[in-house]
Order: sequence, then structure tokens, then C-alpha cells
Amino acid sequence: MRRRAATALQLKSLSLLLSGRLRYSTSLPKSAQSRDFHSSLSSCSEALKLSARTGSLLQGTQAHARAVKLGICSVLSLQNHLLNFYLKCKSLDDDGHQLFDEMPVKNVVTWNTMICGVVRGSGDGLSVSACFAYLRRMLIESFPVDSITLNALLGACVELDVMETGRQLHCFVVKLGFEFDCFAVSAVVDLYSKFGFPKEARRAFDGILCRDLVLWNVMLSCYALNRLPEDAFLVFSSMQRANLNGDGFSFSSLLNSCGALGSVEVGRQVHGLIIKLSFDSDVLVGSGVIDMYAKNGCLADSRMAFDVMPARNVVSWNTMIVGYGQHGEGNAAVKLLMEMLRQGFVPDELTISSAISSCSYASSPISEITKIHGYVMKKGFQSFPSVQASLIDAYSKSGRIGCALLCLSSVSEPDLVSWTALVRAFGFHNFPRYSVEVFEKMVSGGVRPDEIAFLGVLSACSHAGLVNEGIHYFNLMVEKYQLCPGIEHYCCLVDLLGRAGFLDDAFDALTSMPIRQGSDAWGAFVGACKTHGDSRLARVAADRLFELEPNEPASYTLLSNVYASGGQWSSVARLRKLLNDNCEHKLPGFSSTEYAENITNASLEENMHLSLPRFRSESM
Repeated sequence: MRRRAATALQLKSLSLLLSGRLRYSTSLPKSAQSRDFHSSLSSCSEALKLSARTGSLLQGTQAHARAVKLGICSVLSLQNHLLNFYLKCKSLDDDGHQLFDEMPVKNVVTWNTMICGVVRGSGDGLSVSACFAYLRRMLIESFPVDSITLNALLGACVELDVMETGRQLHCFVVKLGFEFDCFAVSAVVDLYSKFGFPKEARRAFDGILCRDLVLWNVMLSCYALNRLPEDAFLVFSSMQRANLNGDGFSFSSLLNSCGALGSVEVGRQVHGLIIKLSFDSDVLVGSGVIDMYAKNGCLADSRMAFDVMPARNVVSWNTMIVGYGQHGEGNAAVKLLMEMLRQGFVPDELTISSAISSCSYASSPISEITKIHGYVMKKGFQSFPSVQASLIDAYSKSGRIGCALLCLSSVSEPDLVSWTALVRAFGFHNFPRYSVEVFEKMVSGGVRPDEIAFLGVLSACSHAGLVNEGIHYFNLMVEKYQLCPGIEHYCCLVDLLGRAGFLDDAFDALTSMPIRQGSDAWGAFVGACKTHGDSRLARVAADRLFELEPNEPASYTLLSNVYASGGQWSSVARLRKLLNDNCEHKLPGFSSTEYAENITNASLEENMHLSLPRFRSESM
């Protein structure tokens, strides 16, 4: 407490000392050419750079006070370092703007420092005009714009989500002749990449012949981000032909593309190249290898890559925990979290939320969720929205609705993810009225629902037969919130109308869908037709379903049942024969039982195999 008070007192004293710090004399001290002068200038500059990098207010203001005392504040290079320090320390941001306005002399570095500082603060709510006001002033005062200026402004367009302004700035880049500058073009490629325009990004990339590694990496990242893995590998091949092997960033993008490609064999080849080029010791690349194997379902390979890493960071642990979670391995995820704590690593909110999410599958006992929940309360992670949302989702999926409600009530402002988890949980556990009530509370609280939230409430209405409410929410989604319904939303609508007996309306909704009808929607409609005894529509829908999935056993079974209900036994026999000839055997179902924190999986097929020999021996 004393130390904190002393620090505050020091800062207050320094602010009084520097009250006139923004007014400089235009003349240098007489000792400007002395060795002591250059030594003092260098030490103050380095101290300011270090303070800006670490965000140390006290050390930076002390360096400023020393510069005032030595009379070297009129040196332009030092003023630029001061400006950079004040802009990077958010609590002294206003001082940076005042310092810039009172500087009698400026150069391009000064303007770039100011523009970069404003761009860094764009996430705090600054408008587009505020970011580009300094560019206009720079041009009015006839200072030349360079690639650093353009790079910062293009980055601001991404942060502020202003694509059209970015396009205009791209034109400005070309007009100034920077379309062949790697630094500026890298920012242009990144701009189009982040907004989902890989073709425009490639056009800017192809316009420059002498490319550096950064530009190649940005293009690789563009294709990886936009899920174009084939193009990413073509770019990497071209990069190798240009005698560039890449770096850790290159291989991270390639590994990400392997996950989108869905080919573990290609991923193994990339992993082999990583080992060959000695990038396997890179923590970033190692985390990418873990993620690639996990996304392709190779958890054993993923864990092996994790175990052989010479050094790990929190990202590496998070990646492995997320991998377990994606495949429902809650027990393994929790054990790895415990191992992480034993080795002295401090988990972050992503680690905790990932571990909780991994426990939301049926194969994870509730005790694992409560263990992590206890750690959350002990370490104060409950203030993070992602952690609370994960807890609500995990408790909801495990059927502990009361615990989920308690978690929700402890959040001052629940986010969309938390509300949606509860909406879906009530619907899943046969409390559809509560699902609708929670959805209404979410909307009245000012939270804008998305497609997933609407899917949850539509599903609840479908299972409860709430026809009017379901139609209301479907129309609300389209008309008020301007959201485009997906195949799942149409399935819920068709199922809702079909269950209630409005078969003609359901058929009209199914055939008028603006997107391609899926087998799920037709299957739900066939079931509704059978329930309400409409064999004509059932046959039409079953035939359509059979056309969509001719190799799916469920399609044969469903169509066979429709024919059987109409007494067409010859058609039933024909379909049974086609089923045996054309389709693979149906995979057996599994059931899980939790007892004393142990999970037991049972398969009907296994039980049949066990009992079959006894049956034969008895019959003999």
C-alpha cells in the first residue's frame, strides 16, 4: 500500500515538474556537440523506447523529467520518442495529442508516430474520421506519405470494419506509386483477406514481382483464413521455387490449411517437412501441429506431438485441451489441465473455458465440471464471460438446469452465448415453455439473437407443438433481424407444421425453400405424413428422400415403412433386397452409463455377439 502511494506521489510531482514540458526552445544548448550531450540524448531515448514498450508510466515520465533538466527536449528525435511514449501509455493519451500540437518542428516520423498512435486507439471507439484527420493534415502541410503511414491506415480500416474506405485507400496506394512496395502491399493483401476477398488480395499480390517473406506469409494466411487450402499449398510451392523455405508463420498457415483440407496424410507430409527444416522446436509451429492432428481426429498423434515439444507455452496447453474437448474427451482434458497446473503454468480464461466445454459431452461425469467450477471460483475466473458461458453450457447439456440458472444469475450482463445455451438446454430437456421465456428475456434485455439462438427456440417450439409461436419466431428472424434461415431452421419449421397436422403448409414450406432441400427436412416430413396417415404425400416425400440419398440405409428403411403402411409388400421386398445389395451395414448404437465416476459404454451389437453362441449351443 505504501509503495502504491509513493508511486502516485512521484507521478504527481513529475507532472508538476513537467507542467511546461510542451513548450520548447528552438535553439540547442551550447554543449550540443559535446560527448555528454550525445550520451544523455541516447540514454533518454533508450529509456523512453523501453518505457513505451513495457508501458511503464513512472520510468517514462522520469526519463522525460531528466530530458527537461538536461535541456535536450528541443531535439526532434527525442520529441518523437516522447510522442510515442505518451501515445502508447493510454492513461497519458491526451498528453500525446497536446505534445504533437505544440511541437514547433515535425518530420515524417512525427506524423507516422501520431497516425500509428491514433490507429492503436481506434479500438477504443474512435471514428474513421479521427484516424484519417491526421492524414489530411499531413497532406495539407506537404509532408510525404510513406509505406508506414499507409500500412497503419490500412490496418485501421480492418479494425474499424470499413471496407469501402479500405478500397479508397488502396487506390491512394496505387496513385502514390506504392503498389510495388512490399510493406504497403502486405497491408493491402491483409485488408482484403480479413474482409473475405481473396481474389482481390491475390490481384494485389500478383502485381508485385519482388516479394519478401512477409508478403508471401500474408498471402498464405489469406488462403488459410478464407478456407482455400489448395490455393495455400500452391502459394507455398511458388514460394519454395523462389528459394524461400518459409518460417514459423508460413508453416502455421499451412497446418491450418491442412485442417480445412481434411487430409491427415497431407498434414503428415507438412509435419515431415517441418522436422526436416528444423522448425519443430518452434512453439507456434508445434501448437499448429497439435491442432492439425486434433482437427483430423488423430488424438494419439496430437498428444505425441505435444509430448515431444521441447518447450511449451499456454497456447500449446490450450491447443491440446481444445483438441480433447472437440472430440468429447472431457476426462483427458481435465487430467491435462491438472498436469498443466502441476508443472507451474498459469491457465488463462481460454484454458478454463476450453476444459469446461470439453466436459459438456455425455461421456464426461458431472464431477469433472464441478471440479473446474471450484477452481474457477477460487481463482476468480467467474468474471470472464467466456468462462461463465462455458459453465452454463456444460451444466445445461448435462441436465443440471438449476446449476446453469445459478451461473446465469451470477452474471451482471449475460452475453448471447450464455442466453443461447440456456434456451437450447430447456428445449433439449423438454421444457419448451421455459425456452421461449428465456428467449424473450434475452431479447427484452437488449441482446440481439443470432441464427443459433433462433434455432434453439424454433426447435423448442417444434417439439412442443407451439405452432403460432414457431411461425412468429421464424418471421421475426427474417423480417426484423434480417437473418437468413439455414437448412436447420427450415427443418424445424417443416417439423413444426408437420407435427401439428398442417401437411400441405409443411410441403409448401419444404418445396419453396430458397436453399437446396436436405434429407433431414424430407425425413421429418415423411415421419409427419405417416403419423397423420397421409400416404400420398408420404410416398412423394420418401421418393424424394430416396433420390437425395440412394446409398443411405435409413432412406431404404423409411421408404420401405411407407410402402408397408400402404400394403405394398412387393415394393417392400424389392427395397429390402436393394438395401442388402447396395448399402453398408448400419453402425451399432452405443449407450453410456455413469456410476461412481466411471463411464461404461454398451453396444447392442456386442451383446448380440456374446449371446449368439449360447443360443446356438442350446438349440443343438
